[in-house]
Amino acid sequence: MRLKISESKNSKSLYVIESTYIDGKHSSRVVEKLGTFNELLKKLDGQDPIEWAKEYIKELNIKEKEDKREVIHKYSPTKIIPKNKQRAFNGGYLFLQRIYFQLGLHKICGMISKKYKFKYDLDSILSRLIYGRIIFPSSKLSTYKLSKKLIEQPNFALHHIYRALGVIAKESNLIQSELYKNSLKMSKRNTGILYYDCTNFFFEIEEESGLKQYGVSKEHRPNPIVQMGLFMDGDGIPLSFSITEGNKNEQTTLRPLEQQILTDFELSKFVVCTDAGLASNENRRFNDRNGRAFITTQSIKKLKDHLKKWALNPEGWHLPNMEDQFNLDYLDPEKDYDKIYYKERWINENNLEQRLIVTFSLKYKNYQREIRNNQINRAEKVIKKNPGKLKKANQNDYKRLIAKTNYTQYGELAEEQHLSLDEELIINEERFDGFYGVCTNLEDEISKIIKINQGRWEIEETFRIMKKEFKARPVHLSRDDRIIAHFTTCFIALLVYRLLEKRIDEKYTANEIIYGIREMNFYKIEHEGYSPIYTRNDFTDDLHEAYEFRTDYEIITKKTLKEIIKKTKR
Repeated sequence: MRLKISESKNSKSLYVIESTYIDGKHSSRVVEKLGTFNELLKKLDGQDPIEWAKEYIKELNIKEKEDKREVIHKYSPTKIIPKNKQRAFNGGYLFLQRIYFQLGLHKICGMISKKYKFKYDLDSILSRLIYGRIIFPSSKLSTYKLSKKLIEQPNFALHHIYRALGVIAKESNLIQSELYKNSLKMSKRNTGILYYDCTNFFFEIEEESGLKQYGVSKEHRPNPIVQMGLFMDGDGIPLSFSITEGNKNEQTTLRPLEQQILTDFELSKFVVCTDAGLASNENRRFNDRNGRAFITTQSIKKLKDHLKKWALNPEGWHLPNMEDQFNLDYLDPEKDYDKIYYKERWINENNLEQRLIVTFSLKYKNYQREIRNNQINRAEKVIKKNPGKLKKANQNDYKRLIAKTNYTQYGELAEEQHLSLDEELIINEERFDGFYGVCTNLEDEISKIIKINQGRWEIEETFRIMKKEFKARPVHLSRDDRIIAHFTTCFIALLVYRLLEKRIDEKYTANEIIYGIREMNFYKIEHEGYSPIYTRNDFTDDLHEAYEFRTDYEIITKKTLKEIIKKTKR
């Protein structure tokens, strides 16, 4: 590369150019425009622009020569590798680290460290807990050991992690509110729609204490549990969370966390979308004032008789943006398969005016029938082959479809039991196939309300990722503060993961993303740098393109790696 000076009548421009040889012809191309002589003179505070440009190009040539230098490293088939010397490292965390720093978590750790004046490196601890939860989820002890697999080594001891957990728990609310403020600097948040859901996590212990209490486990575990309530914005990005006792009614968890959002996040007008289990009358009333609104699912089966009759009536149905009325009995199984029909009315339940919207879809009807038919098949197999397996069933368990009758040969009640399919129950359930109910105080277009409600799947998927991919349960901590800290790191990991997912346009599943980052390992070539030992594919290409640095060259020199690491921390 060399300097080219282009002069015109009124100015003199400086360029970096490079000689090229294409199809047997010599030519040159502009690598970079440095600016006009006068512009550079002002920028360089009087330094000679031409001399500066020559030095700049000299550095570029040195760097280019360094990057093009082939690395030759000798290996011997008779030389044993050094004992206890690590040779492989994970570099996938660098993409998580970029988001970690963009969210300002290093600054949040600095604020907390200044407040408590402890000596250990909270930033190093928290970042490793988050990277570990995504890449290799495990216990705190294992996370400490596995964090040494990262290219940048941790600078804390194991006991520092447990000390830090107590501080993280105390500052959990501060961390959440600061994360929200910092996330706004990365991109706009869709806080006009907030999704809320609640799940629980079990402990492999029998004795309850503190937050760990016996309650209704969503996984039907006979263990103490804690409950996690989670708010998510309209784009599927986690917003805030809370941890409550396992024996607490989950309907009571919404208002305190929402009140915290109103106060700490300075949000005021939004629509809260929940499932029916969290839609108590008190929660609906709370979101029926001060510019807030609610959308919640409504069980058709639990409606009052006159509303249920109206909802199931095949007449009086509409399609969005059409004035015509339709009768469900005359729908075409093929032409109308993907259409969503609706009917609506305002109702007054417990002195609360709300809009009841019922939808019907042949596609949803077939989906529900398919699920029930599979459950019927399972029920028949149990009746024939393994009746001893039957226990009390929940409302969605296939065992609910089995009728049990105790009798003698004279028709009297006895201990002998006859098992059969509950045909009456099956017929009754089929009446509701394809129907779906929603209650709201909004007066918006039906299609908009339906679309908002359909977005609830993302919060359900978020909990699934947390439980399956992040292995957040069973929880192996006993102290309440450490339990809160555990879920704080899980929450931050979810936030980091979701932002990474959005950055690559949601093209990959959670398993593909996490596995892909976990597999981005490097072999250390002594005195030279790191060589990728992972398989380059579409995912790694998209990741590199989104983050504007690459780790898939045959070798990443030490100098290049330093530049990459520096880039991830700004």
